[in-house]
Amino acid sequence: MTDPTTDPTTAALADGIARSLGTDNFLMREQLSADEAALLDRVRAFGELEILPVVNDYWERGEFPFELVAKLRDLDIVGDGMRGYGTVPMTAVGQGLVSYELGRLDGSIGTFLGVHVGLAMKSVYLLGTEQQRERWLPSMARLETIGAFALTEPEHGSDAVALETTARRDGENWVINGRKRWPGNAVWCDLIVVFARDVEDGRIKSFVVRRDDPGFHATKIDGKMALRMVQNADILLDDVRVSEDRRLAGCASFADVAKVLTGTRNMVAWASTGHAVAAYEIALTYARRRVQFGKPIAATQLIQAKLVEMLGEVTAMQLYCIRLGRLIDEGRMTDTMAALAKYFCSVKARHVCRLARDILGGNGITLEFHIMRHLCDMEALVTYEGTAEIQALIVGREVTGLGAFS
Repeated sequence: MTDPTTDPTTAALADGIARSLGTDNFLMREQLSADEAALLDRVRAFGELEILPVVNDYWERGEFPFELVAKLRDLDIVGDGMRGYGTVPMTAVGQGLVSYELGRLDGSIGTFLGVHVGLAMKSVYLLGTEQQRERWLPSMARLETIGAFALTEPEHGSDAVALETTARRDGENWVINGRKRWPGNAVWCDLIVVFARDVEDGRIKSFVVRRDDPGFHATKIDGKMALRMVQNADILLDDVRVSEDRRLAGCASFADVAKVLTGTRNMVAWASTGHAVAAYEIALTYARRRVQFGKPIAATQLIQAKLVEMLGEVTAMQLYCIRLGRLIDEGRMTDTMAALAKYFCSVKARHVCRLARDILGGNGITLEFHIMRHLCDMEALVTYEGTAEIQALIVGREVTGLGAFS
C-alpha cells in the first residue's frame, strides 16, 4: 500500500527507512476507500515524525514513551469496529491499516494500542452491559483511561481454556485469586479485564479490575528481547474484591472469550505485514546503496533473489489482509480464516525480517538500521494471540475434520 511513484533515492538510509519503494506491487492502494487511504497516510506521517526519531532509544532501554499517548489521541484511530462511546467509525480494513502502519514503524506502539483497543475495550464492548460500556468506553476511547487484558497464566498459555484463576461470589462482591502472566500495559494501566473461573459453576467469568484495587500486584517482566517497550507484567491477584457491577455479564464461557480473540488475530496479521514491509524497504534501500567489490550488492543474483522472495511474501500478506478485512465488514469472517491469516502473515513476516537481516550483513544487527528491532518483535507476534502452532491446529481441524490438539 506504499505509493510507488516516489523516487526511492529520497529514502533516508541513515535512518534505515525507505519512504516509498514500490511495495504495493499489486496496486492494492486502489482497493482502499478515500477515507482508508487518508487514514493510512495520517498514521504514516505521524509515525515518521513522532515515533521513528525516538523508538530505538526507548526500545533499547525497555521503557515506554508515555508522551506519545496524548499525541496518539489526536490521530482519531480508536475504533476497531465499535460504534458509539466516542470511538471512531472505520472499516475493518481501516483499523487494519492502523495496525499495519504502526507495525511498519514499531511493534511496541502497535501492541500498546492493540491491547488497549482490540482486547480491553473490545472486551467491554462485546461482553459488557450498556451501562458498563457507557461507564468505561468513552474515557478509554480518548486514551485517558488505559486498559489491559489478563487471560494467560504462568501455567496456561495455549491451553488458556484451563485457566486456574478463581472468582468466588461473596454477597454483592466477587473475590478473585490467582496469577496472570504477560498482560501488556498492565504495569501502568488504569483498569484490566481479568478472566477467572467461577468456583461455584466452573464457568469462565470476566471482571474489570482496577490497578489500585487492594490485592492487585503487577511486576514488570524484565529481560525481554522482543517488544521491549511494552510493559508486560506478572500479575498476582490476592483476594481482590470487585463489585458485581464490574463483572462483564456477557462472559459465561471460553467461547465468549474467543469472540474477542478472533478479531485480534486479524490485527496481528496486519501488524506482521507492516513489519515485513519495513524490513523489505530497508533491505532494498540498503542493497541499492551498499557497494562491495565495486558495485551495489543489489546488482548480484543472490541479493536480487532474496529481494524478490521478500516482495512475493509481502504482496501475499497484503492480499490476505485486505481480503480478510472486507470479509469482516461483510460479516463473513470465520475463526478459521482469522487463524490462517494470523498463521501465514506472522510466520512469513518473521522470515522476511530474517532475509533482510542477512542482506544487511553486520549492519543488520545494529539498531541504527532497525532490522533487528523488527525481527525481535516478530518473535513475539508469532507467539501472542495464539502461537503459530495453535493457529495451524485450528485450521487443520477445519480442513480435516479431526482435532489434533493433544
